[in-house]
Amino acid sequence: MSRITSANLIERFGPRGIAAWRWLTSRRRRPPAPDEGPATLIRKRPSVDFSLTGLIYCAMMLFMGFAAINSDANLLFGVLGLMIGILLISAMICRLVLSGLKVDRVIPEYAAVGQNATIQYDFRNRKRIWPSLSVGLAELEGAEAFTRQPQAYVLHIAPGKSASVPVMVVPKRRGLHKLTNFQISTSFPFGFVKRALIGRAEDSILIYPALGAVNPRLLSLCRSAERGGANMKPRRNGADEFYGVKEFRPGESPRLIYWKRSARTGALVSKEMVQISPPRLLIMVDSFIESPTLPEHVAVEKAIAMAASLASRAMDSGMAVGLCAWAGNWTSVAPQRGKRHCRDIIAALAALPINRTVPASELVKQAKDLSFDPVTPVLFTPRSMQMGLAERVHGGMIVVSVDSDEARSWFRFDPSMDFARCMPADQAREIVSG
Repeated sequence: MSRITSANLIERFGPRGIAAWRWLTSRRRRPPAPDEGPATLIRKRPSVDFSLTGLIYCAMMLFMGFAAINSDANLLFGVLGLMIGILLISAMICRLVLSGLKVDRVIPEYAAVGQNATIQYDFRNRKRIWPSLSVGLAELEGAEAFTRQPQAYVLHIAPGKSASVPVMVVPKRRGLHKLTNFQISTSFPFGFVKRALIGRAEDSILIYPALGAVNPRLLSLCRSAERGGANMKPRRNGADEFYGVKEFRPGESPRLIYWKRSARTGALVSKEMVQISPPRLLIMVDSFIESPTLPEHVAVEKAIAMAASLASRAMDSGMAVGLCAWAGNWTSVAPQRGKRHCRDIIAALAALPINRTVPASELVKQAKDLSFDPVTPVLFTPRSMQMGLAERVHGGMIVVSVDSDEARSWFRFDPSMDFARCMPADQAREIVSG
């Protein structure tokens, strides 16, 4: 049996028939403005719908009715009643299959633009007798955060049991996105009638900016830019290396007592240990936009993605990283290490809004006023500057212009990455042609 495609439907029913069929079976969102980038195609089924097989069945049922009326044959009337009963039973079973279903999402703690993530849907059948079979699910609200509408399918859920379905999604917009309404549907048992119900469960997913590969030479450049001249600076009150001796004070750990020296001097002395601290980076993101045009938004998205990539790679190598950016007010994070701190830095970058008020000069001034320990400031800017990475360090600051050849050599992103659609949807709506 040949597979029915859109081309076959057009050949059989004509363009007007296929247009009417698509209008009856699905509703799709308004296409985006040219500058908003490709929108995620979201399909929402009507609450009651007929499949192609169902329409053919109804046509045969009408033909049988006309034949029964014209011939006045009791057998044909009986067949007509049987066909009507099958259609009604199919609609009732569809509704019964969907009733008593509870759907919960298991959202990952975070995801990144362009990287696969998994959302797990837990279906629970709360009915005592009837199973749920051939149930599909589609996200309605929040699906714009992904390249495709998240959809799931489960074949069988026994009464009082649960079934889990993992769904692979690819995020395309950074920021915090809320998933609320979803739709469950089924065409069980005969496939003639499709029933759909709207469900609601509020969940949120945090999508990080795009993370690319960082050239190790950039990390070496950041280490060599340390103002103190050493990559690893000792700090007192640590536990890494021996620094000297001092007079023992009440309350200190007895394990630190230097017994040999104490025996010679007749007074208790203790060892003074230091902590070896790695180089510290302060990432500054210039998100200032003079006019909300698509090229400027794309440049800012590249700057945010490069900053997130450097923060992730630097902390993986053991460096302490801080952040300074404008998000309606100053967002300042002291340089630290650790996975949790890395997630906090990238989450702050993922939530950066449009900056129309604070230029890069104010950002640099704010970074200098921060009372952090000596750090290496790294400025990511969407504008071309005379000082680039080729000049390395200027006054202890590294400047990364996202459109420079040096920046392209330091950061490598997936060739399919489209920064024009990485921005949050509310920012994309503010873009003007230009």
